[in-house]
Amino acid sequence: MIWGRSGKVQASETEEVRDTVELPIRSPGGFSEEALKGLADLEARMPPPEAVTEPAFTRSFRMTDRLKPDAAAGGGLVTGTDGTARPHYWGHRERLRTRFLEGGHAPMPDYEMLELLLFNAVPKIDVKPLAKRLLATFGDLNGVVAASEHRIRQVEGADRWVYLQLRLVDAFAQRMAQAKVLQREVLSSWQALISYCRTCMAYRETEQFRVLFLDRKNTIIADEALGNGTVGHVPVYPREVAKRALELNASAVILVHNHPSGDPTPSDEDITMTARVAAACEAIDVSVHDHVIIGKDAEASFREQGLL
Repeated sequence: MIWGRSGKVQASETEEVRDTVELPIRSPGGFSEEALKGLADLEARMPPPEAVTEPAFTRSFRMTDRLKPDAAAGGGLVTGTDGTARPHYWGHRERLRTRFLEGGHAPMPDYEMLELLLFNAVPKIDVKPLAKRLLATFGDLNGVVAASEHRIRQVEGADRWVYLQLRLVDAFAQRMAQAKVLQREVLSSWQALISYCRTCMAYRETEQFRVLFLDRKNTIIADEALGNGTVGHVPVYPREVAKRALELNASAVILVHNHPSGDPTPSDEDITMTARVAAACEAIDVSVHDHVIIGKDAEASFREQGLL
């Protein structure tokens, strides 16, 4: 070592630089210790070559090759007039819309009507398999439209957007049927009233109790659901029916509820509940015209059966 003019220690020509400068230690292959450590960590995280790996998550529905004839969508490739091969469903949505607009719904099967609806919920892919799965699960269009969100989303490929479209259809159907009975004399529109009740309640999976309130001219002034229950029971409070009749200044009521089992035969509980409601209404000078039980294919009237 020698002293320079600056007073700093300098290395002499005979001394090695590594006496004053610390160089990184490298392996014979040229990698630093840090790089080798990183490679070792990466190797430790990698599965053995013979290991069988699986995705960290699985899709909630089965993905299929839509070009295979044996797949759900089926059909394979179709060669057009220009010689180009395209999936069989290419242009299907537009063709189906055109058929509907030009020929109406009468010649179209239920699954195609459901397809048209599902176009608004599921973009781009073939929805025919989903339409057929929904119909197979719930029996017919009535069952599909009336199904709960929980059951709809259990069907492979259905989501909340599918459920939204079904609820919109149900709402439109109820509004249109309701327009035929509200503010109309009940005796002259009895069949329309039954059709409206069937639209609202026949395919519900749980019981619902509705009350139609009438004025002195037997015109329906309000229709309200005053109770929702389970598959075999709905809570009914006679005083709530009487209280609402007073608020609406109603002179009479028609009670309506459904039997999810499909059989409209009145039960002992139905007969007892009707008597209690009639007694509560009689106390405020409101009469109970009828109690109608809605089944899937028929309905039962308490008045016709002499129970009221």
